[in-house]
Amino acid sequence: MITGLDHLVVLIEDIQAATAAYETLLARKPSWKNADDGAERVLFTLDNMTLELMAPSGDSVAADRIRNVIKIWGEGLASICFRTNDIAKMHRRLDRLALKPDPIVEVDSTDALSGATMHWKRTRAATDLTRGVRMFFLELGAERPVSAATADSAVLGLDHVVISTEDPERSAALYGARLGLDMALDRTHQEWGQLMFFRCGDLNVEVVKRPVAGGDAAHDRLWGLSWRVADIEAAHARLLAAGVQVSEPRIGRKPGTRVMSLYSGTCGIHTLILERTARTA
Repeated sequence: MITGLDHLVVLIEDIQAATAAYETLLARKPSWKNADDGAERVLFTLDNMTLELMAPSGDSVAADRIRNVIKIWGEGLASICFRTNDIAKMHRRLDRLALKPDPIVEVDSTDALSGATMHWKRTRAATDLTRGVRMFFLELGAERPVSAATADSAVLGLDHVVISTEDPERSAALYGARLGLDMALDRTHQEWGQLMFFRCGDLNVEVVKRPVAGGDAAHDRLWGLSWRVADIEAAHARLLAAGVQVSEPRIGRKPGTRVMSLYSGTCGIHTLILERTARTA
């Protein structure tokens, strides 16, 4: 039913600054820009998903709603959207699972630069039933244009999106049993906590229960992103030269990976850059 991760939405206040930051981080140009319904949007489309930057625009109820969300929750990851090849069937499944989906709507978007138009159909599950994570489901009419690379060390795609939870059993039931994602890994470590990986196309949804207690047991949170590159040393050198604060590459927790942490240039999102070695490629 779910065929992959379609896109993630990042809410920000300054669309120009955020666009510049992600042009640097990803080493790619935006693939789509448009403004409507009280928001400006800039899309970066990679090999396996799209990152959508969204900022309030103008004076309207919709724009004020976005500003209010940013005021309450801050900038950062705001929603996740899964891809499906049959939105009607997906809607029926969500309804049977008592996730109270919104009615299916059809949406058009026109690129401000090229004049091209995209069309899709989408629905949204009730947020109070998806453990506080805003969750959409989308059937895209045609593939989006891919963002052009500006360096050989450009980010290829997303390796995993991290969701933080205080109730791993209920989260596992949501992403595995109810949404039908295949659990690829369930591991507990004294220092890292419990890690669960759910396959979603060629990337993973990672659900993490950290060892430090005290969070909201009823609500999960979109927490971080791990971007995939072919050569982590080249990406490290490129980001350092651009003035991004970044750690030295190190062996990743997942066997067969090397990672580095970014400390700036991410719009406040916890971010890793990851290289898969031959073992996991």
